[in-house]
Amino acid sequence: MRLALNQRVAILLHEGIKGTHGKTGLSLLRYSESPIAVAIDRDCAGKSLPELTGIQRDVPIVASVAAALEYKPEVLVIGIAPKGGVLPDDYWHELKDALKAGMSIVNGLHTPLANIPELQTLLQPGQLIWDVRKEPPNLDVASAMAQNLTCRRVLTVGTDMSVGKMSTSLELHWASRKRGLRTKFLATGQTGLMLEGDGVALDAVRTDFAAGAVEQVVMRYGQNYDILHVEGQGSLLHPGSTATLPLIRGSQATHLILVHRAEQTHVRNHPHVPIPPLPEVVQLYETVASAAGAFAPVSVVGISLNTAHLDENTARDAIAQITAVTGLPCTDPIRFDGNLLLDAIMQT
Repeated sequence: MRLALNQRVAILLHEGIKGTHGKTGLSLLRYSESPIAVAIDRDCAGKSLPELTGIQRDVPIVASVAAALEYKPEVLVIGIAPKGGVLPDDYWHELKDALKAGMSIVNGLHTPLANIPELQTLLQPGQLIWDVRKEPPNLDVASAMAQNLTCRRVLTVGTDMSVGKMSTSLELHWASRKRGLRTKFLATGQTGLMLEGDGVALDAVRTDFAAGAVEQVVMRYGQNYDILHVEGQGSLLHPGSTATLPLIRGSQATHLILVHRAEQTHVRNHPHVPIPPLPEVVQLYETVASAAGAFAPVSVVGISLNTAHLDENTARDAIAQITAVTGLPCTDPIRFDGNLLLDAIMQT
């Protein structure tokens, strides 16, 4: 399942456009091919989306679902990801208003909604609630089968969570498509699944089967494509992250792209956890990926630098500095496109 390309979408983003928990909605606004009719954020109603976010999409911002009905949306996407994945109490009336108005709901939160009786009773024929975060069926433990595939398998890894791994994978996928490569973006999180419609919601999978779930989806597509762009999750540096290692093991990646936010010195919200110098982080990921020789050697072939918070001149200086320090190709693929990183991938 995915967002239908012919359905008008409203994105619920209360406190998310300028806040810290709007990643899902903002990513959909940047990348979705579906028609986004309206964004809903009571803090930003009436303001310009491009001016607030830099996303060049002419989408009005309104204060509520009731106000959004003027734009005739057919689907409401919950575009926020609050801490703990639980919908705040004061958002429930928005979901009920959407269902009463005939809209379907796409839910990327950890809390499932489809089986809640109060919401079920509001569903009319043709409406549905899609809980994106579900464990796939028929899982098994991983067995490193993907190492036998001949396609390139490019995994984005990070110095922290929410630094731009999905965006980097998407930019590389689009750059690959423009070159005529048989390319596939493999979604591993709720936003990627909404965009692509296939993949695995990795944080909904039991730990023992996480690498197996990644392996399953990689094997499903690996024989039919030249290159798979596997969406990264988490970070080996983050004390609460468990997703990165299953992605490395399940995909048996052939190339790694390290994603880092420029000037970030420690894991966000954990000032006691420093980010080591990037050459050391590169070595860490390469060592873990190869497991001291148990698996094939894997190289970090480039650095994707998130410079969204910098002006262009400062961003270019930061990119040049990272290139000098690491000796690796470095760019911001959202700001400047992903061709430099794709060149590095295709040359190895």
